[in-house]
Amino acid sequence: MVFSSPVFLLIFLPLVLCVYYNPFFKGRSFRNYTLLFFSLGFFAWGEPIFVFVMLFSIVINWFFALQIDRQESLAKRRWLLFFPIAFDVGLIFVFKYLGFAARTLGPLLGRGHIQLDIALPIGISFFTFQIMSYVFDVYRRTAPAQKNVLNVGLYISLFPQLIAGPIVRYETVAHEIGHRRETAQDFTAGVTRFVFGLGKKVLLANYVGLIADNIFGLTTGLSVATAWLGAIAYALQIYFDFSGYSDMAIGLGRMFGFHFLENFNYPYIANSVTDFWRRWHISLSSWFRDYVYIPMGGNRKGKARWVLNLLTVWLLTGLWHGASWNFVVWGLYYFAFLLFERLTNITRRLGPLSHVYTLLVVLGGWVLFRVDGLNNAIHYLGYLVGRGATSLVDRNFFYYLNNGRWVLIASLLGCLPLARWVGQRWASEAAGKPLAKARYLGRSLAMVLVFALALMVCINATYNPFIYFNF
Repeated sequence: MVFSSPVFLLIFLPLVLCVYYNPFFKGRSFRNYTLLFFSLGFFAWGEPIFVFVMLFSIVINWFFALQIDRQESLAKRRWLLFFPIAFDVGLIFVFKYLGFAARTLGPLLGRGHIQLDIALPIGISFFTFQIMSYVFDVYRRTAPAQKNVLNVGLYISLFPQLIAGPIVRYETVAHEIGHRRETAQDFTAGVTRFVFGLGKKVLLANYVGLIADNIFGLTTGLSVATAWLGAIAYALQIYFDFSGYSDMAIGLGRMFGFHFLENFNYPYIANSVTDFWRRWHISLSSWFRDYVYIPMGGNRKGKARWVLNLLTVWLLTGLWHGASWNFVVWGLYYFAFLLFERLTNITRRLGPLSHVYTLLVVLGGWVLFRVDGLNNAIHYLGYLVGRGATSLVDRNFFYYLNNGRWVLIASLLGCLPLARWVGQRWASEAAGKPLAKARYLGRSLAMVLVFALALMVCINATYNPFIYFNF
């Protein structure tokens, strides 16, 4: 089940809200168990078997976190930490990487091509990283161990962020699991955030995604202009697809009293690759920083160790996104540019051109991310600079540009913090004035319009992928 499906919008979400906010049972336990029940049903809708894998993982990690919390000795806590982390890593390895390892090692061991078809549970990378953060937070004493296994289950399976994040730290919501307060202000803000996230996904990402899919699917060669248009369209698709989902998840969380941290901060206005990764998928970047990079020593143990730590983080980041050499190279690609920036201070030397440099690097990275097979990715990158391209510009370019120009323009504008800037400026000028009511009315009408358009598209759409469901 996806957030942009009629089943979710017209049946599942209204039903959850009616039960959760019923006028008769208002206790915290009832509301938590209601969310747990519907969250498990949400996951089981598409994964009826794998829900038991998630439940088993929850029980294992809950048990060992309790044991870790009871120990005063750091050595004993560290020893106990090994077991749940080994289980979590083993679980994600079997389902996500065992087939890749078999295909890679088979020829090297003289066994030929080994094909293991293991179904991948949706969202396994997200919920596994979340449950690891729970154990890590208990180990580091930054959050208390949860005595009630059902509360741990709620934290992991909470349907707003279960499938594609953001990766919610346990310490972020530990208090809210048992002591949150649902308010009308939060609920209204949550609905608004959800609707505009739905609009980003359905009205922008899906349409530029069609342009990207068509161009990347061309088999007769590409012109330079068409190749660039395809790369830009995919960059817009993956941003509005993933940030739209994150907006919907954050909005849904607020509707039930949870406050998730932001996951995107206008990444395409970044003026360096380093800045881009501070703004893109913030929950993943900060997870690797706090649970891998800093514990390994960060940049505190000399340059050689720092380079090794950075390399490790980006190899893991690439592999987290998928079990193929494309993603490994994608991770190494960003490692190389981050290292290059740190050693040369290139962005300061480039001045205003640093933004252009960053966008070019990011677009090249999205080609590696999007195209199946390294050879195909290299060929596509060649088209961008004219190598192997059929011409500088062709009819395909004008066809897709003309048919998608308004969506492309809206998407490009949506990458800029214009709405936030205008909203803040208007709010400051309208404070205490009749203009404030007009602002509120205008925002409400825009929300209704976006929801109506998005709902019509959802009902009639045949193309509605979520890119990060694959990870």
